[in-house]
Amino acid sequence: MILSHLLHLEGIESIVVESRSREWVEARVRAGVLEQGPVDLLNATGLGERMRREGLVHEGISLHFNGLQRRIDFRELTGRAITVYGQQEVVKDVIQARLGAGGQIVFEAEDVSVDDPASATPKIRFRLDGEPREIACDLIGGCDGFHGICRPSIPEGVLTIYEREYPFGWLGILAESKPPSHELIYANHERGFALASMRAPRISRLYLQCAVDEPLENWPDERVWDELHTRLSAGGPVELEVGRVLQKSVTPMRSFVAYPMQYANLFLAGDAAHIVPPTGAKGMNLAIADVHLLSRAMARFFKNGSRELLDKYSDACSWRVWRAQHFSWWMTSMLHRFWGEFAAFDFKRQLAELEYVSGSPFASRALAENYSGFPLE
Repeated sequence: MILSHLLHLEGIESIVVESRSREWVEARVRAGVLEQGPVDLLNATGLGERMRREGLVHEGISLHFNGLQRRIDFRELTGRAITVYGQQEVVKDVIQARLGAGGQIVFEAEDVSVDDPASATPKIRFRLDGEPREIACDLIGGCDGFHGICRPSIPEGVLTIYEREYPFGWLGILAESKPPSHELIYANHERGFALASMRAPRISRLYLQCAVDEPLENWPDERVWDELHTRLSAGGPVELEVGRVLQKSVTPMRSFVAYPMQYANLFLAGDAAHIVPPTGAKGMNLAIADVHLLSRAMARFFKNGSRELLDKYSDACSWRVWRAQHFSWWMTSMLHRFWGEFAAFDFKRQLAELEYVSGSPFASRALAENYSGFPLE
């Protein structure tokens, strides 16, 4: 949706093809942290009015571990901040903007496929209300997520896949509960990781490290709240308000990169090209950074026929993708319990690392710089 909006601002026509309904995509709860760069981009392109009004600006995070509560002050260390504003809220804003400008969005498309992306006019085929449809394209932006159809449409042997799976997942809940802190809490506890976030002043988003194949029935609400209270108190007492659980799910953890992020006239962006563990809050931000570069490359192509930026798209994205992969892996490895032969050693090592990261201004600045994000190019 943001790619379509950015192209519209350049006077370039696009069609968004979506398999789900508008109601579904606007309601699905996903990421909620925006770096300074994406916030500036949304504001500069006319999408930031509601975000400025309703978004929660955070100037730091708290690390809870070993009886300590340490704050990392982003503003003091980097001059930047983050904004907590749910991905579904960004989706609502950009859909409204595109439809208000006469943009073309096809919802509830079925049997979507990409045909011959190497041709001069690749096609997207789908069914709508039972009728076959076809779009002849100049370029295709594959912004359809990890399980989408665009990456599998690239011929075998073109992509190199870099991947790592983690032996745990996140049990996440959305609850009617006042957040326990005005900023995010990252907790390292001997029982496992926990995170306290928020979506609104009275809506909390809370996570617990759990087994990757954990059945939800093993986690009744009472157990979830008890475990959250225990783990979030790793640095001392935390006031956690118990409220009605609105959503509950388990998300596996993985690191994934497909390179290159393009094949002929098909260009991958966001989760279609890369997945990061959510510990570093990078997923939505990487996707926005991708389409920022892709929109510029497409605009150059349509204005003067030059493929220079299109040809450099994968490499232009690569440094940020791998920086985010490293940061997300580092945060994950520092905060989660790894069970097995070296569990006791790893736990003590993590506590020492957290002590250093939160106690050294140089180490704190590295965390703050990566978390608040680098400027968009």
